[in-house]
Amino acid sequence: MTGTATRYLYLVRHGEAAPDENGLTEVGRRQAALLGHRVRDIPLAAVHHGPLPRARETARAVGDHLPNVPLRISEAAGDYVPYIPQREELPPASADFFLRFLADTTDEERTQGAALARQALELFTGPVAGTADRHELLVTHNFLVAWLVRDAMHAPKWRWLCLNHANAALTVIRYTPDRPATVLVSNDMRHLPAALRWTGVPAEPHI
Repeated sequence: MTGTATRYLYLVRHGEAAPDENGLTEVGRRQAALLGHRVRDIPLAAVHHGPLPRARETARAVGDHLPNVPLRISEAAGDYVPYIPQREELPPASADFFLRFLADTTDEERTQGAALARQALELFTGPVAGTADRHELLVTHNFLVAWLVRDAMHAPKWRWLCLNHANAALTVIRYTPDRPATVLVSNDMRHLPAALRWTGVPAEPHI
């Protein structure tokens, strides 16, 4: 019997992006390097990352600290809207706000995003086959981090909305066989000095 073992999924939003989103700012590069230093002693089996430049550059900077860990590009780790709720799913007081936020999402983006969100759940969540625990890092974007945290908490599908994650902040989810998923760490920025924290997140949640 192969059995199943625990997966530890380390989720990271890319470092601060340049204004044209074609790679990272100097702040973003510093964030990514510090993140790599933070995770260098974790026995990572792989670093998965999205195809866009800001995620790819972040993953490569982290990988500089992980010489024997493969970097694996994945469309499912990309930047997309994972789920569009219907009005009746949303709290009445905030439904208009959320629907306005999502109004520019095209039909093609809706279809593609839903498919990629399902694929991300299949690829990156749940226990793993075998007897050895697996540690994996996923360098991605704010929406997907929120989607996977929402799933781990068994929250309604619309609840990915308003879960904001700072650039290069670390979130860790544990998937243990025969138990619910556990969010061990959320939006952890202890590896970043104060001047490099909270980028990518609106001012009001900063603490």
